[in-house]
Amino acid sequence: MSTRSPTVRRAVGDGIKAMAPLLLGVVPFGLIFGVTAASTAVGGVLGFLTSPIIFGGAAQLVAVQLIDEGAAAIVVVTTALVVNSRHVMYSAAMAEPFRAFPTPWRWSLPYLLTDQAFVLASARWATEEDPVYRRWFFLSTGLSLWIAWQTATAVGVIVGAGIPAWWSLDFAIPLVFLALLTSSVKGRAGLAAAATAGVVAVVAAGMPWNVGLTVAAAAGITAGITVRRWSG
Repeated sequence: MSTRSPTVRRAVGDGIKAMAPLLLGVVPFGLIFGVTAASTAVGGVLGFLTSPIIFGGAAQLVAVQLIDEGAAAIVVVTTALVVNSRHVMYSAAMAEPFRAFPTPWRWSLPYLLTDQAFVLASARWATEEDPVYRRWFFLSTGLSLWIAWQTATAVGVIVGAGIPAWWSLDFAIPLVFLALLTSSVKGRAGLAAAATAGVVAVVAAGMPWNVGLTVAAAAGITAGITVRRWSG
């Protein structure tokens, strides 16, 4: 379908507008990662290359820090996979809508799957059933984030330690997830899932292999499903 289609234009515009507020947290997060990578044994160039290859901020940060500490390759790879394991749950949730997409879209769009894209697409797809709208909305949200992330990490690598400490960029990571939380928590089930996952994430923060996030996600999903069944 032509990109001049009203449906495509609306989907692209909606996707960019929906993602824009979240970039306020993503860009500083990318700067933090770029600065961190440039200051480790990994180096700026290899550190930046993890952005287009892995395209997962938390996994990239963990991988770079483990490499800098001399961790074995199997530990680095396994930890990065565990940190990103939540994407398996995202993929399962989006499998049905993706079946309506042409094959090239089904193969390419998953590369752009992130926490932000999942939350925004899930919320919008609940009211928009047109497969054309859905895939172009997902593409525009994912690509907006991809461009912002690559640019921010590149700037972080180039600027490096020159970023003043008073900028306090450490706020970026919680800000990203706070923005996601506010846009995705709806109803009792959503509140139960968010509250449970938050508590478990704090309690399980010290678990080995960085599996605390995965445990928290699983606990949150279980709580959400349980409350929904009781309410239904």
